[in-house]
Amino acid sequence: MNTLRKITSYDAVAFYWCHGFTQMPRLATCSRLISRLGDGGLYLALGLSLALLEIQNGQDFLMAGLLAFAIELPLYLVLKNTIRRDRPCYRFENFDAFITPSDKFSFPSGHAAAAFVFATVFSHYYPAMTELSYSIAVLIGLSRVMLGVHYPTDIVAGAALGVSIATFALTVYGI
Repeated sequence: MNTLRKITSYDAVAFYWCHGFTQMPRLATCSRLISRLGDGGLYLALGLSLALLEIQNGQDFLMAGLLAFAIELPLYLVLKNTIRRDRPCYRFENFDAFITPSDKFSFPSGHAAAAFVFATVFSHYYPAMTELSYSIAVLIGLSRVMLGVHYPTDIVAGAALGVSIATFALTVYGI
């Protein structure tokens, strides 16, 4: 069995293991709410608020974040539409996701990429918030698996993409 098939096989097992917990209705509802945190509006609202209200780092945080997201979004879309990995809710028979995904493909997770971009930039400017910001990013990623629209490796790839791009953007911005 080649490496990609092994990874896919392990990913399917991990996906089904995670999805077994979503038979609890409250967990599915909670996963929906957590997933919505990663839709993007909150990132922009917090960035604009801090730019207006927090004099020391707010504007730098917003500008570095905008640069990171300007790099992340097109790169994520190119990867997703090049790799074209079917979402688990489309691949497995007799399986329904708890939400309707916005597109057909799952790898990498855009929610995870964006959450880790935000967490990395936010924790750079506000180090006291590092644990909280990364914990929320992890929860956003896990919620996507629990909702049935991503495999665990989609989340890992999205997280790696987000951290890498945010680190690059912070370097370019001139930390």
